[in-house]
This record gives sequence, C-alpha cells and structure tokens, in this order.
Amino acid sequence: MKNNMKALALGLMLAASFPACDKKTNTETATTTTEQPAAVADVNVPAFNADSAYQFVAKQVNFGPRVPNTPAHRACGNFLISKLKGYGANVLVQSFTAKAYDGTSLDLRNIMAQFNPNASRRILLAAHWDTRHVADKDSLNPKKPMDGANDGASGVGVLLEMARQFQANPLKGDIGVDIMLFDGEDYGQPDNAGEYKEDTWCLGSQYWGKNLMPKGYTASYGVLLDMVGAKGSRFAREETSRAYAGDVVEKIWRTANQIGYSDYFPFQDSPGITDDHTYVIQHTNIRMADIIAYDPTSPDGFFGPYHHRHTDNMDIIDRNTLKAVGQTLLHVVMTEQ
Repeated sequence: MKNNMKALALGLMLAASFPACDKKTNTETATTTTEQPAAVADVNVPAFNADSAYQFVAKQVNFGPRVPNTPAHRACGNFLISKLKGYGANVLVQSFTAKAYDGTSLDLRNIMAQFNPNASRRILLAAHWDTRHVADKDSLNPKKPMDGANDGASGVGVLLEMARQFQANPLKGDIGVDIMLFDGEDYGQPDNAGEYKEDTWCLGSQYWGKNLMPKGYTASYGVLLDMVGAKGSRFAREETSRAYAGDVVEKIWRTANQIGYSDYFPFQDSPGITDDHTYVIQHTNIRMADIIAYDPTSPDGFFGPYHHRHTDNMDIIDRNTLKAVGQTLLHVVMTEQ
C-alpha cells in the first residue's frame, strides 16, 4: 500500500482522468454518532475461520518478501494459483511485464478465481499479493524488503479463507464471486526518490483495468481489502469509496455493525487514497469500495506505525481483526439477493 493520498471531489465524473496524488490530503475527517444495532446473525452465512485465515497469512510470509522478480514472489504466486484451483475455482492468470519507476522491468501476474462462473451477476473481491521492495520508512535497513504480513498478505489471507468457504458452501442462484489478486501494487516510488512520478503504484490494477481479463468483464460492485489484519485496526469509510460506491460502503459498515463488529467498523470517514480500487474505478464501470485500516494518530496520519517498516510482520497480525473483516464480507456476499 502506497504512501500517497488524495481527496476527490464527489461530483467528479468517472470518465475523467484522476489527478496526480499528493503526499497527504487536507480533507478533514468526521465521525458520525450513530446508534448501533443489536448484533444479529444469518443462519445461512457460514462462520469465517480466523485460524485458517491466519495460517494463510503466515504461509505467504514464510515464502519471504514477495517482491516481483524474486524466487519468493514466483513461488508464492504458484501457491496461490494452486490453492484457488484446489478450492474448485475457475482460475485465470494474467501474465504481463510492467516498467517500475526506477526502470526495472517487472514480471507480474494478476490472478483471478471465479466461483459460480456461469452466474451473470458478479461481485469482485480483491487484494494485492506482492510486497514492497524497500522498507523505506524504517530507520534500520530501509533499503531491504519487508515481510508485508499486513500490507498484502492479510487481504489475501482473508480472501483465501473466503474461497475455502465458497467451496464448502457453494454460491447459489445468479450470484457469482470473482477473487482478484493484483500484482505489483507496492512497487511505487519512495518519498525520497526525487521528482514525483504519476501512477507508479498499483501496476497490476492499472494493467487489468486497461486489459480486462476476461475480456469485457464487469461486476455489480467490488470490494478491495488492504491492510486488514493488524491488531487494533479500525476501518473508516474512505473518501474515494464513498464518492463512487457509497451504497457498497453503506452496506459493508451497516452489516459489520449489525453482526457485532462496530468496534472495527465505526461510522467514521477518512480521506481518499490511491489504491487498487482507484484504477478499477478509473478504467472500468465497476463501483469499488476499499476496506483499509485508518489510524489518524499514527506518524503518517493515515496508516499504522508498521506501514512500510520491518515491523509489518506476523507479530502484528491478529485473528480477531481477520475475523471481523472476513465475517463481515461473507455476510455481505452471501446475503446478496
């Protein structure tokens, strides 16, 4: 997940190009005091297994930093493809080459797993599976890659557990789910690399948005997961998501509060950021919401103190946070009419 944040005008048309990102938006946050509904559960929604999700996060981290062009990156990608196929998904792989901000040619793969592929109404669930090539915010060894347990692996871990649930509890009717694992999200230009270059982040979602796989793909809506596993995380309603997928945001936060996760999903707004959902919105007709941890008290003013540091390791991953996100998203998807 990149450093840069930007605020978007609510009236900005989808067809317009997104402006360059600033380091930090000046948009103020606002918390709305809302009465919390009593916790309820839907008997048709299975229990999200946080232990399983945790192990999926650990498995990725055990490969080592999943930096593009490294053996760990290749091995982890192969594992993800194999695991998703093992859960009965129709798996599509989009291999491509992208040039990084420093001129490095990156061999990347976007991985899509389709469940109930014949259904005409699709829901897109996404995360990025690569890790940052430098821990550029760390005071020690800033040029070395980080584990990326939260920034990358946590979202993928949640989605792998959801895939396991979709195999055990097949989707019914005309609702299908496509799990998309974007590559090359975190190979963006460091703050101290000189003149800012546009669009150096989110290389996988940029490529996919311009070269849809499958061709002509569309979905009713999408949900992006980024940094969803750290202990004590709180998820605010990110501005770009509110601007372009307000009803999706509303459904996610209402669902979380209804099933007992109001501590994790407070009715609070956060500034907009540039993330994979930005380019999905920009290049496709898919409305997409971003579930991403927000910490306005952190040194960065948005991301937690582990962001792009070596402390982003398994020590900060919390099963309760994974459960809150995974159970909420399972309810959103499996109660879809």
